[in-house]
Amino acid sequence: MAASLSLALSLLLCLLLCPESSDAAAIHKGDELALLSFKSMLSGSDGSLQLASTWKNGSYCSWPGVVCGRRNRVVMLQLQLSNLMGRISPSLGNLSFLRVLNLSKNYLAGEIPPELGRLTRLWYLNLRSNSLQGVIPAAIGGCTNLTSLNLSDNMLQGMIPHEIGTKLKNLVTLYIWSNNLSGTIPGSLATLPRIAVLSMGANRLSGEIPPALGNLSSLQVLNLYLNRLSGSIPLSLGHLPSLSWLNLEDNKLTGEIPTSIWNISSLTLLSVRANMLSGMIPPNAFNTLPHLQKLSLTDNGFQGSIPASLANASGLSVLSLDSNMFSGLVPPEIGRLRNLTTLLLSYNLLETEGPKDWDFITALTNCSRLLILDLANNKFTGALPGSFSNLSSSLINVVLGSNKITGSIPKDIGNLLGLQRLDISNNAFTGSLPSSLGRLKNMVDLIMNTNKISGSIPMSIGNLTELDYFNLGMNTISGRITSTIGNLTKLSKLILSDNNFTGPIPKGLFNIQTLSALFDVSRNNLDGSIPREIGHLKNLVEFHAESNKLSGEIPSTLGECQLLQYLHLQNNFLIGSIPSALVQLKGLEALDLSRSNLSGQIPKSLGNITMLNSLNLSFNSFVGEMPTIGVFANASRISIQGNAKLCGGITDLHLPPCNPLILNKKHKFLVVPTAVSLVAALAILSSLCMLLTWHKRSKEGTPLTTAMKGHLLVSYSQLVKATDAFSPTNLLGSGSFGSVYRGKLDSQHGESTSLVAVKVLKLETPKALKSFTAECEALRNMRHRNLVKIVTVCSSIDNRGNDFKAIVYDFMPNGSLEDWLHPDTNNQDEQLHLNLHHRVTILLDVACALDYLHCHGPAPVVHCDVKSSNVLLDADMVAHVGDFGLARILVEGSSLMQQSTSSMGFRGTIGYAAPEYGVGNTASTHGDIYSYGILVLEILTGKRPTDSTFRLGLSLRHYVEQGLHGRLMDLVDRKLVLDSENWLQTPDVSPCKEITECLVALLRLGLSCSQELSSSRMQTGDSMVLEIWYQQMEIFTASIVGNNKWEEAYWYLTGNDATYKRKVECIVLLLELGMSCFLNLECPALRNYHQADRRLELSSRNPCQVNTECDYGSQSSIVHKPLDLQCMVNPNLCGMIV
Repeated sequence: MAASLSLALSLLLCLLLCPESSDAAAIHKGDELALLSFKSMLSGSDGSLQLASTWKNGSYCSWPGVVCGRRNRVVMLQLQLSNLMGRISPSLGNLSFLRVLNLSKNYLAGEIPPELGRLTRLWYLNLRSNSLQGVIPAAIGGCTNLTSLNLSDNMLQGMIPHEIGTKLKNLVTLYIWSNNLSGTIPGSLATLPRIAVLSMGANRLSGEIPPALGNLSSLQVLNLYLNRLSGSIPLSLGHLPSLSWLNLEDNKLTGEIPTSIWNISSLTLLSVRANMLSGMIPPNAFNTLPHLQKLSLTDNGFQGSIPASLANASGLSVLSLDSNMFSGLVPPEIGRLRNLTTLLLSYNLLETEGPKDWDFITALTNCSRLLILDLANNKFTGALPGSFSNLSSSLINVVLGSNKITGSIPKDIGNLLGLQRLDISNNAFTGSLPSSLGRLKNMVDLIMNTNKISGSIPMSIGNLTELDYFNLGMNTISGRITSTIGNLTKLSKLILSDNNFTGPIPKGLFNIQTLSALFDVSRNNLDGSIPREIGHLKNLVEFHAESNKLSGEIPSTLGECQLLQYLHLQNNFLIGSIPSALVQLKGLEALDLSRSNLSGQIPKSLGNITMLNSLNLSFNSFVGEMPTIGVFANASRISIQGNAKLCGGITDLHLPPCNPLILNKKHKFLVVPTAVSLVAALAILSSLCMLLTWHKRSKEGTPLTTAMKGHLLVSYSQLVKATDAFSPTNLLGSGSFGSVYRGKLDSQHGESTSLVAVKVLKLETPKALKSFTAECEALRNMRHRNLVKIVTVCSSIDNRGNDFKAIVYDFMPNGSLEDWLHPDTNNQDEQLHLNLHHRVTILLDVACALDYLHCHGPAPVVHCDVKSSNVLLDADMVAHVGDFGLARILVEGSSLMQQSTSSMGFRGTIGYAAPEYGVGNTASTHGDIYSYGILVLEILTGKRPTDSTFRLGLSLRHYVEQGLHGRLMDLVDRKLVLDSENWLQTPDVSPCKEITECLVALLRLGLSCSQELSSSRMQTGDSMVLEIWYQQMEIFTASIVGNNKWEEAYWYLTGNDATYKRKVECIVLLLELGMSCFLNLECPALRNYHQADRRLELSSRNPCQVNTECDYGSQSSIVHKPLDLQCMVNPNLCGMIV
């Protein structure tokens, strides 16, 4: 037995001390084979092809993304953000020396190979932001040295394996948020002795929160938001001594917040928003929370009073107690929160009974940083104190709506110079509007409807030149409408209804070119005629002037309001007939002309307005035959009672038949034979045309077909075959000018097929032919990776002899950007999600496309309809701008449209169209930039520019402008907030701060591009493209640095046994881990490093003082920025500088 043990020890010593044998070569070959196997399972994308071309020559240790140790064994595989598609090869489990595996932010699919569990040396595994499916393999527990595991933002399912808790005892951070994980939280997680971050939000986890989590003494962050957790909050969580971030929002938790939670002195954030919690906040709850910065109890069932002890949480900046049942008074001690920026108390039962109860307003005058004050929907009564006018001059949003506040509006309210939104609606304010309102020159939304305000509108209102939404409806204001409202040149929504205004509607109001969403002067005592100047409001969507004393005829210029959808003129004294020009309102949905003195025949052309679904013509004096097409074919959509001289129409209207004897008898015998002769002649001519067409097609064997020069020639019959006779199952979408079908088009020799999208023009639609011509002209010679490629066009005749025109494009398998930003909520199976990097990359693609169209193509082209539905995504998620049906070719060297190109009137799309187009201005590149700015805001907020939220007076642009002042978390798309969990955890610390700054920069870019004045907008070109590209890299770098990778690196850099060479290698390693130069930019130092056998010459032997420079950008715009390596040694010293 002893001899055997001695022999074994001798063999072990030989293996440890003897030089490498020939078996080492075989082991090294195994690493290379594992990498080649990984490469072989990638496919389809540019990144995969690039990897295939570079991973074949020389030593595998020199391949991009591969880092080897001293024994030439692979220790790191860093391929994040490499645009890789395919599956993860199980062979990676053979890289037995691997310590870091980072494949995050690619397009990898399939399951996580269980073989990765063989990587016993692995300490960092990051697979986040891919499309991985299946379950988290239990074998992952074999990676016993793991300190960081990040599987977030995938499509993983099943339960969290208990092996994570039982075997990964070195785990410090666990990120598995934004998946489809289900089941309960395994109790084994409570046995992780070093765990600092548990982030499991945005899944489908159910059951209760394990009380044993309270044993994790090192836990700092616990994120369980947006799950299906139930039960109560465990009392034991209050025993976590280091907890700083507790986010339990959007679950189904019940019961009360344990008293112990209020004793966690290290807490900086506590959010239980959107649960079913109840109970009261203990009176001394805030005595031991000196570091608390954000408290959100929104949307629960909390009761009782707001404790005065909240003043002890001196660091509190955001206090959200809205949508509960808090009652009593607001404690004046709230004024001691000097850092308070946001106070949300709306939708509670808070009250004031006497003047003394308003003392909290006086106390709030000490909160000089206060930005948002929301007291709406409570039981506040009495008059506002005069101290209200002394609140912070930084205040931007005040909401007092839906209370019972009386008295006058404070006369010095004009002192709140920073105010952008004031909502006092649904109260009982009396008195007149103070003239000091005219000092609020930053005001965007002024909402005062449903009060008892009297007097007249002060002339000083005309000073509010930033005003977008002005609502004085349902008051008792009298006199004439002041003409100074015409100075409000940014107004989009004006409501003056339900007052006592007299006199005519001022003509100046119709010169406000931005007035687009709503113009409402209904239910007043206005007289005179509707001014012809109403035609100036090209972008107006809704106009109400009903229930006044208006007279005269309906102006024909209404037909120039091309975007009008709702027109209400009922209950006036209008005369004359319905102007035929109304048929130009193609988007009209509702028309009410009832209870006036209109006469004449009802125009049949109204039936051609396809969007019209509500028509009220009742109680007028219309005569003649009732039309039967369009809206007239549905009795439930029209109202015609009170018109005794109408006849005919559909049977459901029960009108008398029209009498043919009404026709002039002396022309009877002349008219009939003439008509018969004309009909016969037309029939003969039609037969001859059809015969000639049939003969020509028989002779040629195929319908007449033309194609664009240099493109594939296709016939009508080929397109019929490709789309299965334009089958509804292949229909991708339908628009004003055409329908788009998916098709499989055979090549010219029939040896292969390709997927295409076939746009078939609706030639019966007015201007569809001009749309076809415009698109062909625009795309004829265009070639760019971010434009939809046109395969060919087909101009032919169909089987019935009718004209047929179609455009064939490359098929985009990932649909439109609109589909990803606003997925169909009814389709639960489809998981469409764009993370922040994807969105910014798409913005960069669209910017490059516009840069090419405006500046670098064969001829400058204006797209005229940039919007999310016209941005299409290919298989690699590369964005392509399409649909050039409204495009214009510009005169060379000018921004003006070439007059010979297309005379088709511009409409664009509501919400995206530039304001100047609404007043008939010529198409220009400035208009595309405006649409692009709206697209930037839509991508980052997740809101359409026509979102129903904005019907209350906001526009998307103003919504963003307001949100940039302290409400960024509410402003950004909720999906991005869930994505950017690291950023939310420490929003004031780099790199999280950098992501926030990048988002703010991008939002400001969107605002800059969407300025009302075209001359104020950013121009297309390198500056815009570079700005987006720079923010893309900043977001990437900050997100990489946000993952804790510093422990081992710091040890290497400071340890006594670390040689200078090893320190240099470690610096480069950190660059590869986190610096954008390595991945996307041109950096001479790193390029030399790769070309010189993994050696990098630095200017100093102290890594903390090493600086180098990277050049990036276009040749005309080179930017030099240092790489501050101090951040890499200790990330707390400074923010990452790129």
